[in-house]
Amino acid sequence: MRLAPGARTYAVPPLALAIPGLFVFPPAGVALAALGCFVLWFHRDPEREVPDGGVVAPADGRVSVRRVEDGRVRVGVFMNVTDVHVNRAPAAGVVASVDHRDGAHRPAFSKESERNERVRITTDSYELDLIAGAFARRIHPYVEPGDTVARGERVGHVSFGSRADVLLPPEYDVKDVRVAVGDTVRAGETVIA
Repeated sequence: MRLAPGARTYAVPPLALAIPGLFVFPPAGVALAALGCFVLWFHRDPEREVPDGGVVAPADGRVSVRRVEDGRVRVGVFMNVTDVHVNRAPAAGVVASVDHRDGAHRPAFSKESERNERVRITTDSYELDLIAGAFARRIHPYVEPGDTVARGERVGHVSFGSRADVLLPPEYDVKDVRVAVGDTVRAGETVIA
């Protein structure tokens, strides 16, 4: 099973402590082993079949945002704890900037999340925001300015959380959006516009 970069950083400590824990206090050892296995499972990174056209979902999860901002459409996907948290490029493009903004750690599905910590990946045609949530504290972008990304390519992951928003290219109108709030989508596979 392919894992997101850094998965071992979070999984090794509980797994290492589980070994002596099994001898000293077996229930704690079992709990630590289960925690380490959960962390590995959480950071899974499955292959995806990317469609030929359109804008694809940047994350696995449920559509939580669909609105027009300054004449452009924003679609946001809330990632539940059971979803894959590797984020993918919604469309091809050249990365212009990757900017980190400190902020709060409010639940990613609430309106208060607009002030949350985030990493914004700006390309020549769209913006992708990886947003931390109440529990998520680590955003890991994989791209740098100047990189060329293909539709569905891995561009980062959010460890233990939260939301990915895409501000669609200007040529897309709200009529072009194929998903509604509440719809379930898969990163790199579901065409959202």
